[in-house]
Amino acid sequence: MIVYEYPFNERIRTLLRLEDLCQKFKFFLHQEHPLQHHVAISTIFEILEVAGRADLKSDLLQEIERQKQTLLGFTSNPNVEVQKLEAILSELERVSTALIASQGKTGQNVRDNEWLMSIRGRTIIPGGACEFDLPSYYAWQQRSAQQRFSDIVGWFAPLAPLCDALCLVLRLLRDSGCAVKTIAHAGNYQQMLQGRIYQMLRLTLNVDQEVIPEISANKYMLWVRFTSQDGDMKPKSLDEDVPFTLTLCNF
Repeated sequence: MIVYEYPFNERIRTLLRLEDLCQKFKFFLHQEHPLQHHVAISTIFEILEVAGRADLKSDLLQEIERQKQTLLGFTSNPNVEVQKLEAILSELERVSTALIASQGKTGQNVRDNEWLMSIRGRTIIPGGACEFDLPSYYAWQQRSAQQRFSDIVGWFAPLAPLCDALCLVLRLLRDSGCAVKTIAHAGNYQQMLQGRIYQMLRLTLNVDQEVIPEISANKYMLWVRFTSQDGDMKPKSLDEDVPFTLTLCNF
């Protein structure tokens, strides 16, 4: 199965972008080649760009607290599995505590590192991080994979609480939705939302269908148009029915 996600607002769009960057960072961090570690460092710079909003940390803390208060209301509900509820509350508390402890502006430790900033300045230029441009960086790349791994982990450490928090918030958001199987007749699907507020849409397809959803939505209307790709990868409209699963998520 393949899942497409569509954010209904800029706040969720930012969290999804950061989640994607955090996943990319973790993947390349655990590789061993210097070029792969270069991608991991470049991804840290991208995270700084996206997470530059001063209120992002406070937004996450407020959302985590709201989730805690909501879940605490279920503690006396006999239909709730107590162990799972306590596990989620414990995770929320742990992530919140770590985020509060990460003082200062997000990624300030990276911004205060002149050496990293010199690399960041060169990576903006295509091919700008070559050996003759940054000999000290090239020398660092010749260190063992374990040494490079340890350095990158240290540089990323102050950003880790933010990534953990946003990943948890998005996970709870995804779990809030109820999946509904439906069909896009002749490749098109419309649904009236009647002013209901949603944060995210999730659309699940079978990989074998080889179709691509184009999604647009506001608080009144949801529209999905399915296309396929020709030999030049250009989108081509579909006239056939497309079965898919739709999940509308809101806290």
